[in-house]
Amino acid sequence: MKKLLIFCAFALCVIQANAQMLGKNQPNSRADSLRGTLTPLRTCYDINYYHLDVKIDLEQKSVSGSNEFAFTATQDFTKLQFDLFDNLKIEKVVYKDKNLPFTKEYNAVFVTFPETIKKGSKDKFTVYYSGNPVVAKNAPWDGGFIFKKDAAGNPFVSVACQGLGASVWWPNKDHQSDEVDSMLISISVPETLQEISNGRLRNTVSKPGGYKQYNWFVSNPINNYDVTFYIGKYSHWQDSYPGENGNLSIDYWALQVDSAKARPHWDADVKPMLKCFEYWFGPYPWYKDGYKLVQAPHLGMEHQSAVAYGNKFMKGYLGRDLSGTGHGLKWDFITIHESGHEWFGNNITSKDIADMWIHEGFTNYSETLFTECTDSKQSGSEYVIGIRQGIDNDIPIIGPYGVNKEGSGDMYPKGANMIHTIRQLINNDEKFRQILRGLNKTFYHKTVTTAEIENYISKQSGLKLDKVFDQYLRHANIPVLAYKINGTTLSYRWITDVQNFDMPVRVTLKANEYTLLKPTNSWKTVKIDASINADNFANDPQFYIKLQKE
Repeated sequence: MKKLLIFCAFALCVIQANAQMLGKNQPNSRADSLRGTLTPLRTCYDINYYHLDVKIDLEQKSVSGSNEFAFTATQDFTKLQFDLFDNLKIEKVVYKDKNLPFTKEYNAVFVTFPETIKKGSKDKFTVYYSGNPVVAKNAPWDGGFIFKKDAAGNPFVSVACQGLGASVWWPNKDHQSDEVDSMLISISVPETLQEISNGRLRNTVSKPGGYKQYNWFVSNPINNYDVTFYIGKYSHWQDSYPGENGNLSIDYWALQVDSAKARPHWDADVKPMLKCFEYWFGPYPWYKDGYKLVQAPHLGMEHQSAVAYGNKFMKGYLGRDLSGTGHGLKWDFITIHESGHEWFGNNITSKDIADMWIHEGFTNYSETLFTECTDSKQSGSEYVIGIRQGIDNDIPIIGPYGVNKEGSGDMYPKGANMIHTIRQLINNDEKFRQILRGLNKTFYHKTVTTAEIENYISKQSGLKLDKVFDQYLRHANIPVLAYKINGTTLSYRWITDVQNFDMPVRVTLKANEYTLLKPTNSWKTVKIDASINADNFANDPQFYIKLQKE
């Protein structure tokens, strides 16, 4: 049970149901390829703007409305693909006041235009649709709409769809590589309730039938699975933070029945979190859209500028410390972890879900850095070492490309421990901090590949890290330092999947002292103090490796 709880926490934002539905251990299907592959029918256009305009019927658990696609053609084409789950009905696709012909295959939709759309031209079309989206059974681990009631019996509704895909509830180009530049989100809900989405509220409009439309504008690029809504009876209060790029607005949205306990609980973590993360990662990436923390009917999700919170106003992860050290009970796991995604996951987004370690490894490490900011460097180290109990080393943490599949859930704690190990190799915390800040500046509001992240860190650190990345990211096993001691002679070598592995590591050649060794896959020897033997020989625990006595 303990192992399950730990895994579930680290898999918070990786939808476990997606692994079942997409079949990690099964052959890739045509549906997988349609969703995960960038074919010419998807790369032929670059999304510039969406206007999602829908009504959500809480009684029928349905959605109806439209989404406008404004795009720039990247090549000449007459046909393109967008995505919408097959259980939702496309009523029409309108282009220049005319209905376009379309076909569907699984959850992919293919639209044919009456004339060639020329490279470089800007154009748009609108998809009208309706239906009953998938209802999540255990959000956020599976995707879909969430329908609950608050403690007073009022509707409490939202959506979580990372992994499963935003096309589970609205039509879009459902691939992480193409983030829309800006977006208007218009959601109509019963007028007795409030609705919160990403970005800033422009206005509200009364609608027929007792509905009210909330119009939220997102002025920054946003990935599809971050687009969200929250419906309920909310209390709203505002604050601000004097950040690196000026005054950052903070908006809190808690259910009316929970607002009294929400205020002091959130106040304890949010500003210290912003201070810490701006120090380590650089300016908050969404000053134009602000920072919002919104109570959700599920555990949590990194919805950009409208972070979903459902940790029941408890410290730790639902009152538990995932590191087993006690440090994780000093702050709210969901507030810190999901807010950390504003830098890694939202600001820097992986082009392919196979590279989701970029989101989860760095964000998991943000918990370590927050512990360090609010306690001590030693406490941070203890925390990241403690979360190793959640690592299975089952399969690589990079998944297969082009089929919308992530790698192992180890991407959370193992990714964090790889980053911590690289921090030891850099051995200069200011340089390490500038690398983290540099990542967020260099790849600001961009989508990236693992190779780009690897190359940047290697170049900026001045270290040859390719084999380190290969072993931790592309293989299930971690490096094994094999050793044997004969008198005062230590023999040692790496056992790794990667050939010519040569990562330095600190070990005890003398009592109570660590010395840097440079093992390879071939045996080497070194003299050690007579007090060191096969039983007390150890590596510095800051390095995530395994020792093996030969």
